[in-house]
Order: sequence, then structure tokens, then C-alpha cells
Amino acid sequence: MTKVKICGLRTLADVRLVNQYLPDYVGFVFAKTRRLVADDQALLMRQMLDQRIQAVGVFVNEPIAHVIRLCDMNAIDAVQLHGDEPESYIRQIKDKTGITVIKAVRVQCSDQVVEDMSENADFMLFDTYKKGIPGGTGERFPMEVLQESFTKLRERNQIIKPYFLAGGLDCDSVAQVICRTNCYAVDVSTGVETDGIKNGEKIKNFLNIVRQL
Repeated sequence: MTKVKICGLRTLADVRLVNQYLPDYVGFVFAKTRRLVADDQALLMRQMLDQRIQAVGVFVNEPIAHVIRLCDMNAIDAVQLHGDEPESYIRQIKDKTGITVIKAVRVQCSDQVVEDMSENADFMLFDTYKKGIPGGTGERFPMEVLQESFTKLRERNQIIKPYFLAGGLDCDSVAQVICRTNCYAVDVSTGVETDGIKNGEKIKNFLNIVRQL
């Protein structure tokens, strides 16, 4: 069954919502966006979060010491990298924390996706490219580009790692996207919000659609 990540939690009210419906992952954003959460708030949310849900810290070119500190204080269970972090950065996180690392790629063209695949990350995440915005655009990218990328990887005998799909997913689009891919998980934020606030009914419906496939 495809896993679900609800990203961009900011409040204890958000945590109470996801605890009702139990997605597999949630995301706490530590990048400078409107969804930014402070370290102490993230720790409090993680402590309130149902233990069956994994908390993923989302970072963009963050000083590695800060990422490691959040891991050590048990504010997050996995790391998602949305910037230009090199393979050495990923190796250092894994060596020092043993934590799962997800490397995001903003999809532009198939050659770029192939070039940006990570050797050391545990999972990939494919998101929509928009200049100047590292993620969370609320827009979809063409699935054809991803399929072309996978074809090129197979031709090179490169392993296609388990991957998350993000970018413009909602209750209307997620079933089609899953049926067209072999993704490990789908990642949604804007698609389960109303006026920028997490919506319990949308979260429930999104999860029900994925789990019925």
C-alpha cells in the first residue's frame, strides 16, 4: 500500500488532526517559508504525535549541526533535504545519527533528474520545480518527465530507489498519480488545507482514497 506523508504541520491542532487519521509520515518544515516551525515547537509536536507516525524534518541547505541537533533531541525521526546538499552532507547525517534521509529533486527534465539522483539517501522525493521556491508550490509536474528519467536510469543499470511524489496532489489527483507510478509514498500539504490551515475532512478523504487503491 502506498504510504502517505502530510507535510507542513505547524500547530498542536494539526497534530491532533493527524493523530485521528494516522498518516505514515508528517513533515515539520525548518526552512524559511510560511510553514517554518521553531525547534521547541517541533519537539512539542513530536511529543504529542502518535508514535505510529514518523516525523520528518524538512530542510533547505541547513547547517548540518542544526539538523543533527534536532535528530539528537528526538524532535524528528527522518530528514528530508530540499536544497543543494552534496552526498558528503548526507553521509555525515547518516554516520552521526543513523537516521533515514530523503533527498528531494525538483523535476525539470529527465537528464537533470538522473544527474540529481542520490547514492546515499534512503529515499528520493520528486517535487515540482519553480524558480526560487525550494518546494511546496502546490503545483504538479509532468509525470512523463519522471518516466523518461526512470527509463534512462534502467538503461544505465542504475537502481531506482523507493520514492515519494509531491507537488500539487489533492483528493482529485492522487489516485491517478499513484496508478501511473510505482511510488513508495505521496506527500501532500496544500492539498489538505483550506485557507492555509490543515483541514481534517480533506486529510481523511485523502487517506481514504490512497488506502482504497
